[in-house]
Amino acid sequence: QVQLVESGGGLVRPGGSLRLSCAASGSIFSLNVMGWYRQAPGKQRELVADITSGGSTNYADSVKGRFTISRDNAKNTVYLQMNSLKAEDTAVYYCKAHARRIGSSRTYDYWGQGTQVTVSS
Repeated sequence: QVQLVESGGGLVRPGGSLRLSCAASGSIFSLNVMGWYRQAPGKQRELVADITSGGSTNYADSVKGRFTISRDNAKNTVYLQMNSLKAEDTAVYYCKAHARRIGSSRTYDYWGQGTQVTVSS
């Protein structure tokens, strides 16, 4: 199995910053695209940003210029630096990894348990 554990969420004032981390562990053969998604109450889960193993990134329009995704392949960890936070960024943030397990020829999507980010004054 592949486990993803997020950390770094919390309460922050508008205009503030937070950094989320997601560490992957388990029987990992390879980690391909890793990404961050979020889900606000009453809304569908949406892509925030993702990054390939080679470092190519993709962002939702709503976070471009404010959020930065990065990864440390040696640590199997992906990060999301969130600056200039707004109230509308409030959501549960989930990490996702497209990964191949040791002993398997297939790849699957794995999800973390989520971490709450609340932006409020």
